[in-house]
Amino acid sequence: MSKRLISIVVPVYNEELNIRRMYDRVTDVFKNLKNYNYELVYVDNCSTDRTIEEIKLLTEIDINVCGLSMARNFGSSQPSTIAGIHYAKGDAVVLIDGDIQDPPEMILDFVAKWEEGYDVIYGIRTKRKGSILRRIGYKAFYRIFKKMSYIDMPLDAGDFGLMDRVVVEEIKKLKEVEIFFRGIRAWIGFRQTGIEYTRDDRELGQTSIPFFANLKWAKMGIFNFSYKPLEWISNFAFIVTLISLIGIVYYVFLHFFKPDTPYGFSTIIVLVLFLGAAQLLSLSIIGEYVARIFNETKGRPRYIVREVIRQNDQHPYVYTNEVAAGLGEQN
Repeated sequence: MSKRLISIVVPVYNEELNIRRMYDRVTDVFKNLKNYNYELVYVDNCSTDRTIEEIKLLTEIDINVCGLSMARNFGSSQPSTIAGIHYAKGDAVVLIDGDIQDPPEMILDFVAKWEEGYDVIYGIRTKRKGSILRRIGYKAFYRIFKKMSYIDMPLDAGDFGLMDRVVVEEIKKLKEVEIFFRGIRAWIGFRQTGIEYTRDDRELGQTSIPFFANLKWAKMGIFNFSYKPLEWISNFAFIVTLISLIGIVYYVFLHFFKPDTPYGFSTIIVLVLFLGAAQLLSLSIIGEYVARIFNETKGRPRYIVREVIRQNDQHPYVYTNEVAAGLGEQN
C-alpha cells in the first residue's frame, strides 16, 4: 500500500531565522506519521533577507522540500497561500505561517481528525501569547466578524489547519482576487471541526504585520463577508427620513400656531454637520464595496511566481496561478 502525501504550505516573508527551524519541526512530526509522505512548500513573498537562500539550501538536502519565489511582494500572505495551494500535490494540504507561532506538532492532531472523516480541520486559538492589546484586539475582531458575517464563522480560527484534497480542488476553482482565506474556508463547507490550542509568541525575527496593517486586514475580512455595513446605511437613512418628517410636521405646527417661536441657528449648524458627516461615512462604506468590485473586474492574476525551486528540477520562468495548477498536476 502506497503512502499518502501531505503537503505543508508555508507562506514566508523575511523569515531566514525560521526556515530551518520549521523544517526540523515538520520532519520530526512525520517521524510519527509512518504511513504518510510529506511535501514542504515554502512560498516566499519576495523577502529582502536570506529567506530564499535558506529555502534553496533545504531543497538541496531534501527532495521533499520545494520553494516558490513570488515575482514581487503581493502585500499580505494570502496570495502566497493561494499559490502554495495551487502548487501542492498532497492528498491533504496543511497551511501554517512561517513564524512558527502555530505549532507544527498539531499536524498530528489534524491528521487524526482527517482519518476520522473530517474534510477541514482548523486550529482554534483559545489562548494567545504576546501583548495584551494585541490579544484583546484579535478576540474582539473574531467576535465582530462572526456577528457581521453572512455565514457562520468559527471563533478564533486563523489559516492554520488541514484540508482534504476535495476541498482544495473546490478552492482552486474560485476566481476571487482579494482573498480572505479563513472566510473562504468557512464558506466552502464540507465536514469541518476545530482543535483548540495556545498560539505562541514569535521567538525569532520580527513581525511583518504592524498595527494599521491588522486594521486593514480586519476591514478586508468584514467587507468581503458581510453586507451589514450597507444595511446600516439603509437603516440609518430610514431613521433620518422618519426624524425629518417629524421635524417638518413640528415646524409647520409652530409656523401656524406659535409664529413668535424663535428658530435655533445653532440647531441648524449641528444638524448640517451631523448629516454631512453621516453622508461622508456612508459614501466611504459604499466606496469600500465599489473598490472591491473594481479590483475583481480587472481580471489580473492573484499572484505571479518568478521561480520554482526543487532538487534537480528548477523552472526559472514566470507563471501564474492557472499554470501553477497544471504544473502541480504534471508532477
